[in-house]
Amino acid sequence: MAKKKENNVVLNLKNIAQGIYNKIKLQKQPQLEMPIRALSNVSYDEREGYFKILEKFKLRTLTASTIKTFAQTLKMMGLSKNLIETNDIATKREAYYVSKNWGDARFKEQPESDTVMDDVEAMMMVNREQIGFIPEEKGGDVAGKLIVIDKDQDTGKEIKIDCTKFGSGAYSVPSSVEELKFDTNAKFILAIETAGMFQRLVKHNYWKSANCILISMGGVPTRACRRFIRKLADECKLPVYVFTDGDPYGFGSIYRTLKVGSGNAAHINEFFCVPQAQFIGITPQDIVDYKLPTHPLKEVDLKKIKDLIKNDPFIQHHKPWQKALQEMAKMKVRAEQQALAKHGLNFVISDYLPDKLKNNKTWLP
Repeated sequence: MAKKKENNVVLNLKNIAQGIYNKIKLQKQPQLEMPIRALSNVSYDEREGYFKILEKFKLRTLTASTIKTFAQTLKMMGLSKNLIETNDIATKREAYYVSKNWGDARFKEQPESDTVMDDVEAMMMVNREQIGFIPEEKGGDVAGKLIVIDKDQDTGKEIKIDCTKFGSGAYSVPSSVEELKFDTNAKFILAIETAGMFQRLVKHNYWKSANCILISMGGVPTRACRRFIRKLADECKLPVYVFTDGDPYGFGSIYRTLKVGSGNAAHINEFFCVPQAQFIGITPQDIVDYKLPTHPLKEVDLKKIKDLIKNDPFIQHHKPWQKALQEMAKMKVRAEQQALAKHGLNFVISDYLPDKLKNNKTWLP
C-alpha cells in the first residue's frame, strides 16, 4: 500500500518536471500550480467534520523575479524524489541544510525552506511524510490503558508496548503512525494541552481511576499526534475529550486544529483531524462557576477573538463557540488549566474532570 503511494508520488514529480522541460523547449514560460493554503480557501461542513480545501489555486510562473523560488521548488522536488527512491527520510531542518549545496538556490533561513516544502506537499496533495520529510517535533506523549502494537525495524516482528508500564514517564508518539495497531479497554481518550497537567494526571494515575488514555498535545498538536488520536479513536471506537486552557489560543488554535484541521494543511485535513473530539476544557462559564484566578486579555488575544468570529468557518458554524468567545471578550480575562490548583493541587482529579465528564451540557462542540 505504502509502496504504491510512493511510486505515484515519484510519477507525479516526474510528470511535473517533464511538463516544465517541455515548456522550456518550446520557449514558453513554465508554471507550477498549487492550492492556496489559507482559511479563505476552505469550507466546513459538520457532516464531513473537517476543513475541506476549495478550488482556489496559485500559479508560480518562471520570471526574472520568481526564478529563485521556482528553482528552489524544483530542487525540493528533486530532493523528495531521491528520498522516496532510496527509502530515506530528512527532517525539515536537514532539508534546509541540504539546500546549502544548491548554490544561488540555497535558502537563507529555514522558514523559507519550510514554506517551499509545504508548497510541494500541497502540489502533490499528499502529506509530507509521503514525500520523504518528517517533522522535528515530537508527536505527543501517551499514558494509560493502551497497548501499542508496533514492528521491530530489523525483524519486522510485532512489538507490544504497554502504556501503563512507563512509571513516571510516557510513550512518545512516533513521527509516522500508519503501521501502528492498538489494544485497549479504555472508555475514552483525554487530550491535554500542557505537559504539566499531563504529568499531574500521570503522577496520580488518573488514567487508572477514570479508565482512560491520556495524551499530552504540548500546545498545538503535531500532525503525528492528531493522526495518532484519530486512528486510535476510529479503530477502538473511543470518544475524545479535549482539555485546554481557557483562552483564545486554546480554543481557536489548539482545539480547532485538532478537531477540524487548519487552513495551511487543508489538502490533508481529512486524515489529520479528529471530528469526534469534544471540548471539556476551561470555559468562560468555568471561570465564574469555579471562581478561578485569571489573567487580563492582551490586545493580541482580543484581536484573535475578533478574527476567529469573523473569519473562522468552524467558529462561524457553531453558535456555542461564538457565544463563549464573546463572553471571554466581555470579561476581558483568560484562565489556565493550572488555575484549578486554587482549590487544591489535585482538585482537577477529584472534582473538575469528574464533574465535567458527568455533565455534557458544560461541553463545547
